Amino acid sequence: MSNGRIPEQVIEAVLKAHDIVEVVGRHVHLTKQGHYLKGLCPFHSEKTPSFTVTPEKQIYHCFGCGAGGNAVRFISEVEGLTFGQALRKLAAEAHLDLGLQPQQHTAAETKENADRAKLLEAYELAGKLYRYLLMNTAEGKPALDYLRSRGMTDALIELFGIGYAPAGWETLSKFLEGRQFPLPLLEQGGLISARQDGSGYFDKFRDRVMFPILDWKGQTIAFAARAMGDAQPKYLNSPESMLFHKSRTLYNLHLARPHIRKSQELVLFEGYMDVIKSWESGVTNGVATMGTALTAEHAEAIRRLADRVVVAYDGDGAGQTAAYKSIPILENAGLAVRVALLPGNLDPDEYIRKHGSERYVREVITSAVPSIKYKLLYYRKNFRLQEDGEKLRYIRQAFKLIATIASPIEREHYVKELTNEFQLKFETAMQELNEIRLQSEKNERFGDNKDKPWNNVMNDGKPREQAPAIYPAYQFAERQLLSVMMADRDISGYVQKQLGEHFNVEAHAALAAYLYAYYAQGSEPNASTFIGTLQDDKLESLASSLTLIDNRNGINDAVIDDYIREIRKFPLLQMLEQKRKEIKQAERSGDLSTALQLGSEIIALEKKLKSS
Repeated sequence: MSNGRIPEQVIEAVLKAHDIVEVVGRHVHLTKQGHYLKGLCPFHSEKTPSFTVTPEKQIYHCFGCGAGGNAVRFISEVEGLTFGQALRKLAAEAHLDLGLQPQQHTAAETKENADRAKLLEAYELAGKLYRYLLMNTAEGKPALDYLRSRGMTDALIELFGIGYAPAGWETLSKFLEGRQFPLPLLEQGGLISARQDGSGYFDKFRDRVMFPILDWKGQTIAFAARAMGDAQPKYLNSPESMLFHKSRTLYNLHLARPHIRKSQELVLFEGYMDVIKSWESGVTNGVATMGTALTAEHAEAIRRLADRVVVAYDGDGAGQTAAYKSIPILENAGLAVRVALLPGNLDPDEYIRKHGSERYVREVITSAVPSIKYKLLYYRKNFRLQEDGEKLRYIRQAFKLIATIASPIEREHYVKELTNEFQLKFETAMQELNEIRLQSEKNERFGDNKDKPWNNVMNDGKPREQAPAIYPAYQFAERQLLSVMMADRDISGYVQKQLGEHFNVEAHAALAAYLYAYYAQGSEPNASTFIGTLQDDKLESLASSLTLIDNRNGINDAVIDDYIREIRKFPLLQMLEQKRKEIKQAERSGDLSTALQLGSEIIALEKKLKSS
């Protein structure tokens, strides 16, 4: 069955070549729980994992947002591809030649795809030109000397693709124009600028050390540049383009990705030089935001890869304030946060040059403090603790913060620290803390987190999925029946004869029709392959949820017949309810003949229900 689109055997071949755990694992950190693997859903924000992968059936399903399907659908959704594009991508990864026809695009889509590919090619060539000019020309020697004075080895320069943009106004624009690149597209993509008088174009980056910015696939999508002379601004990034989105891009993600996955921890820096020098020091799981404050989109990208984050921003006031502001953004995404403490207003690069790599890793990165500890240290700066009034204000502020900690052991730990420092009675401090917690619980007891309607954790800490949906009897029967039909061709054939497409829920009827057609082609029961033939988001989500129903121990012929009877009964019950409403209306209006007729029909319906 092809649904007029992609043949079933093609979908099946691609799915057989890929394990859904590996495919999903590229984007979601999964942990094993019995027969399933669970993780935080990549399609909606949550703190408690509701995203489930079933290796046995090769499907995924999210109890929070309802997303579900097979490996092809996952790649389609997570990478923003059509189903056909995702299928072709996975086929290419597996080196499968499936004879797929090139996908048809609208004229606008064709142009956008062509422009995107051309721009990626231009950025790749620009990077190669800049690297050549840095390493092989007299013009690039001052930049190379500068990098080496900063402790950059040739190996690091090569690994991170660092280059040099010369001082000339048209070096890159002439280079790319000679290779038939359209200059208006290069301007749109942020490589060159148009002259105000309309007379042509000039290079956007001149006399600067160039740091290529790559996406997670390793494709150059932008540049970060540092001026060699007195040019302003000193640091300059490529503008936003069809390739580069600052609010989502993390510098060095392509290199750090496997190290982040292995350790489940990511180190977040402010600048690319900090990332590079930390890499040389052995911190290979570091990334940086690019010319923008940390965003919720950055945090979402991080939590798909890691459980924990170390924020290693500069030690000056601005850096520490930025670190403080980053904590709620990261924690709201479900990440455990620690903050590295850099003394003396140093940034990571400066600390490494001053104290060395070993001390940097040991005393800064490894010794990063929990977010609560950092907040307490950050608050202290706002109080004059030598004054009694200020000291009391700080202690109250600290108690309010400690009261938010879920773990009783952690709360007690920080209370002990405060009581020891300020010579308070521990029992009195705990009483104060408990009063703050009680008041907070009273304020928050009613309703969920209104500021975060996507949060699937209620205020009592119980995940939403602990209260499963209760379906009406007929709907429960339809779901159970479809679940069994997806796993058993004979039962599907029996249901087709007894019930056909007469399911009461429209989506259930559609799914049954697809199942009948799927088996009519001689296909064997296979949830992942069947879901792939649907090529419809809502039906794929429904089918994936049905595969998670565990009915292996309670299914026999009698149960199947009971489900069918329950499904058949529902239209009769609806009809009976309608007739009872009509007879009441006829009696109120004095229409006795209609009332008598309706009474007879009701008796007949009741007899039919009893015999069914």
